[in-house]
Amino acid sequence: MTKNSKRKSKAETELPVIPDKRYFTISEVSFLCAVKAYVLRYWEQEFSQLKPVKRRGNRRYYQQQDVLLVRQIRKLLYDDGFTIEGARAQLSAAPETVSNSVKVDAMVKKVIAELEGVLQSLQTQLSTNH
Repeated sequence: MTKNSKRKSKAETELPVIPDKRYFTISEVSFLCAVKAYVLRYWEQEFSQLKPVKRRGNRRYYQQQDVLLVRQIRKLLYDDGFTIEGARAQLSAAPETVSNSVKVDAMVKKVIAELEGVLQSLQTQLSTNH
């Protein structure tokens, strides 16, 4: 395993679980995708697929699909080494905007978090019963 591939897999596993919510603020998406808010605003200009809903005061509200798209863009740019133009071409060439690997990664993290919650609940029950 190369040094670069170790860094790549570490970066991918460090992203937090995406909660079950309809809308996310820019600061929440920034945290969930490990990118700064100004980067998200820049990516909105560069990637036509990324269009958060804008409400009062021009506040951005991202949906679940937007968060997955940001993770896809992040993966293309940071992990796969694409330029902005190259990442844009990759997203345009793909029939669906977000790759299955990013979707599966998000689902796996969610299932793991749920299982950890169940385990913790069971351990709490066991400790109170004994």
